[in-house]
Amino acid sequence: MNQVYLHSFVSAVVLTAVFSGHNARTQTVQQAAVHRPPNRSPTHGVSHHTAPAHQMASSQPETLAVHVSRHARDGGGGMMRIETEPHAVQSVGKQYIDMRSPTSTGLDLIQNLPSVSIAMPDTSGIKGGSIFIRGFTDADMGLMLDGAPASLAAYLQQNVDSENIESVNVTPGSSQVDMPTANASAGALDERTITPSAKRGGAMDFSYGTNNMSREFIRLQSGYIGHSGVRTYASFSNTHSRQWMGGGINQREHVDFGLQKDFNNGSYIKLFTSWNNSMFTIDNYATAAQFYNYKHTGEGFNRTASWNPTAANAGDYWKSNLDSWNQFFVSAPVHVVINRRLDLDVTSYLSTGFGWDGSSAGTVGTTGACANGCKYGNGTPAASGQQLSTYYAQGWSPDVGVVAKLSYKLDRHNRLTFGYWYENNAVSEFSPTMATMASGRNPKTDNAEQMLYNMQGQKLVSTDHAGYELNSFFIQDSAKYLHDRLTVNAGFKYVMSNYWDRSSGLLGSGTRLGENTTAPLPHLAVAYRFNQHHQIYMNAEGDFRQPLPSALPAGMATLPKDQYSITEQLGYRFNNKWLIADVSVFNSNITNRLLSVYLPTTQYATVNAGNETVRGIDAMIAGRQFHHFSPYASVEYLYGRMDSNIAYGNSYLPTKGKQAIATPRVMANFGLTYANEGFFGNFSLHYTGPQSVTMVGDERMPGFVTDTLALGYHFHPISFMKTPTFRLNFTNLTGSIVRVGTTGVAYNMHDVTLLNGQTAAGGGGANFYVMPRFSMTGTISTDF
Repeated sequence: MNQVYLHSFVSAVVLTAVFSGHNARTQTVQQAAVHRPPNRSPTHGVSHHTAPAHQMASSQPETLAVHVSRHARDGGGGMMRIETEPHAVQSVGKQYIDMRSPTSTGLDLIQNLPSVSIAMPDTSGIKGGSIFIRGFTDADMGLMLDGAPASLAAYLQQNVDSENIESVNVTPGSSQVDMPTANASAGALDERTITPSAKRGGAMDFSYGTNNMSREFIRLQSGYIGHSGVRTYASFSNTHSRQWMGGGINQREHVDFGLQKDFNNGSYIKLFTSWNNSMFTIDNYATAAQFYNYKHTGEGFNRTASWNPTAANAGDYWKSNLDSWNQFFVSAPVHVVINRRLDLDVTSYLSTGFGWDGSSAGTVGTTGACANGCKYGNGTPAASGQQLSTYYAQGWSPDVGVVAKLSYKLDRHNRLTFGYWYENNAVSEFSPTMATMASGRNPKTDNAEQMLYNMQGQKLVSTDHAGYELNSFFIQDSAKYLHDRLTVNAGFKYVMSNYWDRSSGLLGSGTRLGENTTAPLPHLAVAYRFNQHHQIYMNAEGDFRQPLPSALPAGMATLPKDQYSITEQLGYRFNNKWLIADVSVFNSNITNRLLSVYLPTTQYATVNAGNETVRGIDAMIAGRQFHHFSPYASVEYLYGRMDSNIAYGNSYLPTKGKQAIATPRVMANFGLTYANEGFFGNFSLHYTGPQSVTMVGDERMPGFVTDTLALGYHFHPISFMKTPTFRLNFTNLTGSIVRVGTTGVAYNMHDVTLLNGQTAAGGGGANFYVMPRFSMTGTISTDF
């Protein structure tokens, strides 16, 4: 942090405490606008304090205006920020977020960080994607929103609109000991939402773009409500788009609500809740052969636009492959200052979804559950050749939890934190086989007229009830010495988990699996600040991941072993008025690696893939604004090696010593931001090197480049419009046709000789995300 900003910040805090108010009913002083960096305090926002009436020097209102730029910590136009934590932090700030398209998700916003490679199936923000980070995926990350666990990256866009995101932080290879996650081998992604404004107002924007994409957004801010000291906001967005390839329509409606109540002693209550409703086309992800056919001939591999029930590809009709989903999310952090030494923090959360994925299941008399015929509920036989739909459906399935911790200041050096984390996850799934409607559309799962039964009268539906109950205790001592230059955080988390799976097949057969797991997870982080420009840091921690029972191969009698990893990092930071830089080296050793592998007879399933070693170096640098330009660059070198041969049938695959899958040796990024008067712009470029996508290394994905461009202008206020702005956002400027990630890997693509001399037959290889074609989005926005 440079000296000018430090002095400004301290002055602002002191003056605010003296002259401004916290409780609206006694507030006679115009409050100073002081922005606290969002990752420095649990409030992640502005705190206002009102002096009691007897402390006022005069009964006349006083006006104080203190301005501290919210971008003072940013470099590279918000693509990098000054960090001081004793572990690696890679983050983007509000300045960068505001330049991106409103359709951006948390994944879009971090795609130029050095440790990550992002795969997105579309550009509308309706569908999620995947994260590839240091040889891991998002299944190995703690994904957080306001301190609460979010869903996988494939569903991250369901939790919050981009206009309501204040910052996104990635801590590769590390997580805080009090964070409600254990599977953070790859680190954590932490999204933070905006704080409700102290003044009444709002914001709105309208976007239109490629693929007939249209989006409307409005947010209303209440300001302080009466004399309650409570401030809130509520927002609504609606998005519509076509598929960028093939037929299909995608739709999304989303509501966010935020609330904050501050108290005079520093306590606060915060609430964020969201509801998301979407209906979109399920993509067909390309094999290597389909990709090359598309690249060389232009023939697409995605869903078809017209319905022909007698065609060989009838099952590819887009209305036969729909996803209908509702998602509800709540995070409620509460901070209570008990006295000068003792604080209590309680964060409760709820995440639940219900809906279904529908897809084609062949025809009556030829394939699937109706290969030998079936009938409707009234006894009428289903006609031979009738198209079938099968489902992954889910009822009300809550993931609820709470994190509670007490922090006690032992002395001027040490703060001791002790806490408890509880989580209960229960998923109720059912998979009926139904007759596809005459229009080719998947019927709703409660449509009794389309429900099918076998010839003995049994309903064609399988069920699965899976979940886990988790209890965890953690303790940490945070110590500061040498005039706060030396920071040492030493912690320990102990996790106890009981998880289960109760499934039944179409005709009542099924499996019952369960296991109790315990895992000790040590954490250590140390940082030393030489002065305001130089800092070194190191951290080490253990993480584990248990397999999700619902993601196991059908009929498996035993669960795979838990994955466990140990990661060490060492880093150096520098900043002055011109530059921000961060370099870190890391090493991870993984035991019993869990991977989503394509099994030709059971599709994707989670299996153990032996042991691995991953090590490398991250480096990133950003410039402060110079002649209106702010540059950014980052690079990662990654070495990943498989350390064991993987069990396959009654033998082993020859995988020891092979390059770890989805572990490119090099990733690099470049960004340049321009801001002058009302004009602004940002260009970014990302490169991911070649990588292996099968365990034996016989199929590889070439390196690829992605790019984005943002151009815009801030107009002067017009009437009620305080910040009228127009911007254009572009992706894939060159129209490249490249693969950008896998939906899951495979054991092998070609025939391979096992260690016992037998031959394992080749398979279809991996399936891939293909980068969407060139897209452009225009947005008009303003605060009011």
